[in-house]
Amino acid sequence: MTDDPLLPCDLLIEAGWVVPVEPHGVVLTDHAVAVSGGAIIAVLPRAEARATYAPAQTVSRPEAALIPGLVNAHTHNPMTLMRGVADDLPLMPWLTEHVWPIEASVMSPEFVADGCELAVAEMLRGGTTCCNESYFFPDAQAATYRRLGFRALVGLPVIEFPSAWAASTAEYFDKGLEVHDNYRRDSLVRLSFAPHAPYTVGDASFERIRMLAEQLDVPVHCHVHETAQEIEDSIKQHGQRPLARLDRLGLVNERLIAVHMTQLTDAEIALCAERGTSVLHCPQSNLKLASGFSPIEKLRRAGVNIGLGTDGCASNNDLDMFDEMRTAALLAKGVAMDATALDAASALRIATLGGAKAIGMDDRIGSITVGKQADLSLVSMDALETQPLYHVISQLVYATGRHQVRDVWIAGQRKLADGELVDMDSVALRAKAGQWQRRIAAIGKQS
Repeated sequence: MTDDPLLPCDLLIEAGWVVPVEPHGVVLTDHAVAVSGGAIIAVLPRAEARATYAPAQTVSRPEAALIPGLVNAHTHNPMTLMRGVADDLPLMPWLTEHVWPIEASVMSPEFVADGCELAVAEMLRGGTTCCNESYFFPDAQAATYRRLGFRALVGLPVIEFPSAWAASTAEYFDKGLEVHDNYRRDSLVRLSFAPHAPYTVGDASFERIRMLAEQLDVPVHCHVHETAQEIEDSIKQHGQRPLARLDRLGLVNERLIAVHMTQLTDAEIALCAERGTSVLHCPQSNLKLASGFSPIEKLRRAGVNIGLGTDGCASNNDLDMFDEMRTAALLAKGVAMDATALDAASALRIATLGGAKAIGMDDRIGSITVGKQADLSLVSMDALETQPLYHVISQLVYATGRHQVRDVWIAGQRKLADGELVDMDSVALRAKAGQWQRRIAAIGKQS
């Protein structure tokens, strides 16, 4: 009688702790995850995994926690090249006096591609495997993410003024739909409509977006209720608050991904819960621009799905999702005046599964679940800064830094190995960033 032969698999990841996110709050000690064809095929104790599988590759880190790849659910990644150009300013002066003039001078496919590439390197080094993008030249964004093997939801921009991407509203739609057609079957890059905000997009455009989003089955990614001034201006111009206006236009539904949402009534929270609208929380950007405080615990307890994002590097100034998780958890407690608000497990959930659900990818990413894509991050927990270790999830949220990320995979492909980028040239990235820095700094001197 012979022993049963071992089953082949592409990859076996052994970790001291596996934090699957589903089930909620669970930590599996001394477990392994088996991967084949880019997907998770088993989650089981390490000893059982070794007795079951013959992997082509094994990565064993008994001192590390394996988590789902973090989902940066709201970014403007080309703006990585504008990191720090206009700090310590309110939203509208920041936009109108600095960001938009600089963009008018440098906006191009090259700027967008180089900014996205720098952002991907930063995100991978911090355990992020997916982003939700909103910027110009979505064709350049999509091509860059695809080339780098990075998962993304790329927004098709709509705004009621000309840019280097499109000269008219009609052209925004025409060019956006062409990008959608080119990527509609892509395994890594998906598309959404990304109208900038209610104060920059008209009713007719919103109505067309609603119709096309239904026809194409894509999300709508929009800044909503970001500041108190936005609310006041909307009431003056439209006679109603922005969310009410979007509801009148048929956009408040399960497709809507509403970003920031710092100014909310209890009735608006109930409306989002009833309609299945997701809210994307960007606590550090909101704090830095003094935009307000999103009532995250009220939203969570009402049953609203929440994702977590960094926003762009021009208003954050980084893409560090570990720091964003910690800020979100602490801020939620202060806003709610409740120490139990947004506990550690819930903070990790909004940074993974919540973001995945918001962007319509929770069927494939966001948790370590058999059948989902192997978008995974290994985080070393033996650093002095995370000792002693009592509760893994609490330590991940409240004490862990992104420098502790050791390994990252997207669809089973290794993107970070022992802290080093696998297929990206850090020297070349620094050189490109330096070139853009000199060009943008020269613009500032001329203005």
